[in-house]
Amino acid sequence: MSHITGFKEFPRVLPPKVSPTERVRHYQEFIGMYSEAELNHQAARCMDCGIPFCHSGCPLGNIIPEFNDAVYQQDWQEAYRILASTNNFPEFTGRICPAPCESACVLSIHSQPVAIEEIEKHIIEIAFEKGFVQPTAPLLKTGQTVAVVGSGPAGLAAAAQLVKAGHTVTVFERDDRPGGLLRYGIPDFKLEKWVIDRRIELLEKDGVVFRCNVEVGKDISADELTNSFDAVVLAGGATIPRDLTIPGRDLHGIYFAMDYLNQQNKRVSQPDWAHDPILATDQDVVVIGGGDTGSDCVGTANRQGARSVRQFAMMMEPPTERTKHMPWPTYPLLLSTTSSHEEGCERHWGVNTKAFLGDMQGNLRALLVTDITWETDERGKRVKFEEIAGSEREIPAQLAFLAIGYLHPKHDGLLTDLKVELDERGHVQATERDYRTNVDKVFVAGDARRGQSLVVWAISEGREAARQVDLFLTGKTALPSKDAVGMFA
Repeated sequence: MSHITGFKEFPRVLPPKVSPTERVRHYQEFIGMYSEAELNHQAARCMDCGIPFCHSGCPLGNIIPEFNDAVYQQDWQEAYRILASTNNFPEFTGRICPAPCESACVLSIHSQPVAIEEIEKHIIEIAFEKGFVQPTAPLLKTGQTVAVVGSGPAGLAAAAQLVKAGHTVTVFERDDRPGGLLRYGIPDFKLEKWVIDRRIELLEKDGVVFRCNVEVGKDISADELTNSFDAVVLAGGATIPRDLTIPGRDLHGIYFAMDYLNQQNKRVSQPDWAHDPILATDQDVVVIGGGDTGSDCVGTANRQGARSVRQFAMMMEPPTERTKHMPWPTYPLLLSTTSSHEEGCERHWGVNTKAFLGDMQGNLRALLVTDITWETDERGKRVKFEEIAGSEREIPAQLAFLAIGYLHPKHDGLLTDLKVELDERGHVQATERDYRTNVDKVFVAGDARRGQSLVVWAISEGREAARQVDLFLTGKTALPSKDAVGMFA
């Protein structure tokens, strides 16, 4: 590294944020950018650690010390080249990734890790500003055609890699615009949609064809799909939400989190959108589920002017520092206070919701809850919980959002018609080695294969599946694997 003592000289600093009282008035992103000097200091913190564990911490195998060094040298073209060699969409991961690379940073053993995610975002935004980000598809085509079903991060990554290999790619999206979870699942205050549109325009210039408002298995049959293309990549995600089947579930005012977030994202992009509105204005809101999706509901409810917002989690409050059960460089399950929590939220840990209570008109009025304790094994894993006697109580609420995860992809329609094999969890069966299903020339990537996961994992899955598709179609491939760290594409 060029500044070998930088980690001693400069503390970890994050870019400035708009104050909570101001940012809840709008749906725009609110995290600023580093000054030129501060960006240089943050890149200088990357130490000469010998073995960069950040590589293995990142599902994409990003070549982090090298692009940090290029940033320090202000060699923006080289920084972009290195970053783009492993990550198709740094503008997405630089905004919404939980940064497992930072948890694996050697510096985090005794100090604060390098601000890798923010440096990544700065590299790609500077690259766009300087005109480095250009279409990459070759002029000579292979003549092979590939259908990608789903335009979320896995589908977009697969499409980007396949056109780079010279194939003709068509992406099918059942919604009105491409982006999948990125567009209609992640709030605009975390990822503004012009960021997606900018990338979609580049992919279209590369030759990717997007067919929106088309649900494969309904508008196009499975046979038509497989007969019309030389290969198919299933990248539709895990879209069936986990439900909470307790008394009162049929009351009005209880919704799945993604239905709520999807609707608000459409309302932001289409101001006249007003179909069966779910609004938290002047309501007491309870979000059931302690993860990022629940946090997004919190931020959205605050922006809609909720009277109160509570978030329930069945797990006990996580520690603020690593324990013996989560040693470095594994990804630690630590207490996370998100920007949405900063804006106002009552967080409750170790709470079990036993029933939804309604009024005479069938509307939700409260939740019946109880506190719980967990029994853990010798590895710290939760085994079973017990209710705490005398802790049962009612929590007033007129809106409740279920943010407790996803089960598997939708089976009815395309997957049933294709007759693809499913694993014991209901996901499409395919190995990480070849991403091939039991159906000839049909591959799978992303949450549909591995289950609900991170955007960075979806991009990795799309890239790896594209590599296998290219190998299947041509008998060889120049597309890099995430295991080939240092091979710039």
